[in-house]
Amino acid sequence: MPVSLSNVSIVSASSSDQLSMFADATETATSPNDIVTRLRELRSLLTEASNAYYILDAPTLEDSVYDRLYRELEALEAAHPDLVTPDSPTQRVGERPAEQFNSVEHNISLYSLENAFDAAELQKWDERWRKIEDQADAAYVCELKIDGSAIALTYIDGLLTRGATRGDGIKGEDITQNVRTIRTIPLRLNIENPPKQVEVRGEAFIPLDTFEDINQAREKAGEERFANPRNAAAGSLRQLDSRMVAERRLDFFAYTLQFPDGVELSDDFKPQSQWESLELLQRMGFRVNPNRKCCESLGAVQAYFDEWDTKRHDLTYMTDGAVVKLNDRRLQEELGFTQRFPRWAIALKYPAEEVPTTVKQVSFQVGRTGAVTPVAELEAVQLAGTTVARATLHNGDRIAELDLHLGDTVVVRKAGEIIPEVVRTLAELRPAGAKAVQMPSDCPECNQALVRPEGEAVTRCINNACPAIVTGALIHWVGRDALDIDGMGKKLVEQLVDKGLVTSVADIYRLTTDELASLERMGEKSAQNLVKAVAASKTRPWSRVLYGLGIRHVGSVNAQVITAQFTSVETLSAASSEAIAEVYGIGDEIAQSVTAWFSNAGNQQLIEALNQAGLQLVGEATVEAVGEQPFQGQTFVVTGTLPTLSRNEAKALIEQAGGKVTGSVSKKTSYVVVGEDAGSKLKKAESLGITLWSEEDLRSNLAAENP
Repeated sequence: MPVSLSNVSIVSASSSDQLSMFADATETATSPNDIVTRLRELRSLLTEASNAYYILDAPTLEDSVYDRLYRELEALEAAHPDLVTPDSPTQRVGERPAEQFNSVEHNISLYSLENAFDAAELQKWDERWRKIEDQADAAYVCELKIDGSAIALTYIDGLLTRGATRGDGIKGEDITQNVRTIRTIPLRLNIENPPKQVEVRGEAFIPLDTFEDINQAREKAGEERFANPRNAAAGSLRQLDSRMVAERRLDFFAYTLQFPDGVELSDDFKPQSQWESLELLQRMGFRVNPNRKCCESLGAVQAYFDEWDTKRHDLTYMTDGAVVKLNDRRLQEELGFTQRFPRWAIALKYPAEEVPTTVKQVSFQVGRTGAVTPVAELEAVQLAGTTVARATLHNGDRIAELDLHLGDTVVVRKAGEIIPEVVRTLAELRPAGAKAVQMPSDCPECNQALVRPEGEAVTRCINNACPAIVTGALIHWVGRDALDIDGMGKKLVEQLVDKGLVTSVADIYRLTTDELASLERMGEKSAQNLVKAVAASKTRPWSRVLYGLGIRHVGSVNAQVITAQFTSVETLSAASSEAIAEVYGIGDEIAQSVTAWFSNAGNQQLIEALNQAGLQLVGEATVEAVGEQPFQGQTFVVTGTLPTLSRNEAKALIEQAGGKVTGSVSKKTSYVVVGEDAGSKLKKAESLGITLWSEEDLRSNLAAENP
């Protein structure tokens, strides 16, 4: 695309001719209006030239001309700092290193993807979503899965205002200064009349040739080489000095965009499909992976996957599979998400690399539930781009199945290219006199006898005072979905247990400022803030306390469903497993686990201690009649911010009462539950004449159906 200034085309001009074209313009920029105009022209010209070079791969300016104009812009902005704008090309690299990265909450959660490793698993995924939405025909969009680091970009009025890491999907780290150094991320969207706010998701990565250049430079400087481009990209994004990030020359592919509730959209910004979303991202100035394809069947998806299994080795970046998404965005909204994954997308992964190595030793780790997991200590090997020195052995049955001996040569692979595991033993290479590996009879942490419950493969420590169990229970208790005690991380918990300051979660509420201040890396002020955070956790609702107890099989959503029926610790602890199992969504396994937990004398003492500490062990009554489903066959949409319920909590109540919750409003919607700041979903519901409920209406209708 020709780039012009003052209607003068410069694409075909020589370097010297191009430079002379701007001499007069620079000299005449003397008045305030002229300076503002000239700054605007320079920024526009340089931005378009950068887009042509990095996005379109079709340079429009000679390098010498670009450099000359860039220096002119720098000089003008230095002389007039009050006229510097955030989207200026000069603002891509920060002048000062950041002191730290702040944790930020994502406007829209970043979910990870479920993995499939063959055609059978892909077929099962397809069958699962079809059970939820009866859809005869469906198209799929296939995109190469880039092996980099996921980031979320927020644009307000078209201007890049925040870049964040994935983190745990709910919260990430604010890396805006570093994101601005990536040339393929526009500082301002390349469109007119952008939406008020838009979220763009994509993958930051380091191209293979750049990666090799970086490693060669590190070797010359006497520094250790990066293991792989993925780690190099993730590490680069977390550099405090953005100038160093700029030197790493990261690249970026955008793969999805989302609009927060309440954002008004013109017809130009209402993509109906994933394919249209990708095209819109391109129009906005992003690079989108060119090796994408729209497939009309799973067979076509498999053909795409097979084709790139060979061709991927010729790419300039790393890819470990294909991401398969349902093309219809309406269908995506209807299907929604599980607690971890979108139901409408899956990652189809290529087989993991396998390598042989030697078992040096086997250690045994004790988790918060007392489960003892054997871990093989290995001769370090390179596997899928990382150094692997440890691999899980799962349980005693797996050890026996492998016929594992110390000193054995084993084949190791990465499950999902994340968790190393031992695949098989090469017994023919076993050294003479090698000792067979056995599960221990006593706990390696507390020396108490281990047990293996009947019908289970897992060996457990059942000593609730075991330091490993206490540590795991505390880490779970202080987590975000449980009591959410800010500032109490893993290392601090380990110190508290090691020094004997806590032996159960209840002991957290007895800690003093002096005790906390005596710990490593804890000053007086930090100790005071932590005491306040512990006190604040006492206000968390009964459902989060139940989840925080760490009862086996009881997740955060199950805890909400259970506490909606059993609205106090007294009623739940007195309930039979049959009564608990009758709750919609709660089966026998969960029910038996709950009753077994409450029947333990030590756990009863813990509940009493938590009660004495002032924790919330009573919730609000909702549906009283166990097992009844007043909303059976009805479809709900929840939009806006409700007074007391989170969306997940409202969703759990509706589903527990037999209703279905979807993400978009249609003629099939029975009710829309509306909170503050409801946006387009509310307007659509009103246009379709759908009944609107408040949170109070939701609760009263539940109560009316179950007097």
